[in-house]
Amino acid sequence: MWVVKIGGSLSHEPTLRHWLAELCEVGGGRVVIVPGGGDFADKVRQYQNEWLFDDLAAHNMSLLAMTQYALLMKGVLPELVLASSEAKIRRTLRDGHVAVWVPTALMRDTPDAMSNWDTTSDSLAAWLSTMLNAERLIVVKSCPIAADDPLETLAAAGVVDRRFVDYVKDANYVVELFDKHSVALMRDRLLNSPVT
Repeated sequence: MWVVKIGGSLSHEPTLRHWLAELCEVGGGRVVIVPGGGDFADKVRQYQNEWLFDDLAAHNMSLLAMTQYALLMKGVLPELVLASSEAKIRRTLRDGHVAVWVPTALMRDTPDAMSNWDTTSDSLAAWLSTMLNAERLIVVKSCPIAADDPLETLAAAGVVDRRFVDYVKDANYVVELFDKHSVALMRDRLLNSPVT
């Protein structure tokens, strides 16, 4: 199983449709997509600055921002299956489809280690990869990414969130960052990796 986190920065990019179509074509039964927050989450930041509510409220609103992006993805490609639980994800994959994670189960009544801006959809994708015992986590960003860029450098530059490195440092799965133009590389990886 692969987890593919598609950054919210792709939500206005024509390549989004290409990524979703290719993942559906070659990733059925093997891929879980994690939506970013994108400008849906940017609105949460804006409202938090305006109304000064706490990070717990912002965390819960950001999960709904990711959910909006998940719904957008399904609107673009209706064959995607929305899945809010591990059981639904696994059932979707068993049925040969691609799941899009809806993270509403992570909404909290009290703050925890995840309910802050240091932990964004990047780290949530890593958390989900660990929970699902994934083979690979691919994080897709709209900005250029060199294959040899260290994760620490990318975190310091804000390409991934600050907690991401901690979430993946002991991961038993492969972690790769792709830019928006790497659809063919992702397809090649999927087609040439063994099905487990």
